[in-house]
Amino acid sequence: MSGKKHHKRREREQRKVDKRRAREEAKAEKLAAEKAAAELAADLDAAAAAKQAATDLQAQFEAEFEAELQAEIDAEKKGEL
Repeated sequence: MSGKKHHKRREREQRKVDKRRAREEAKAEKLAAEKAAAELAADLDAAAAAKQAATDLQAQFEAEFEAELQAEIDAEKKGEL
C-alpha cells in the first residue's frame, strides 16, 4: 500500500473515530440534561407540595379561628337572652 493511500485510510478511520466520539459525547450530554430536567421537575413538585401544605395549614388555622369566634359570639348571645 502506498504512503498516500495509507494516509487517506488513516484519515478516514480517524474521522470515523471522531464522529463516534462526538455522538457518544452528545448522547452523554443529552442524558445529563434529561437528568437535570427531571431533578428540577422533582424540586418544583416538592416546592409546590410544600406551598400547598402551608396554604392548607393556614386555611385550617383560619377555619378554627372562625369557629372559635363564632362559638364565643353564640355563647354571648345565649347569655344575653
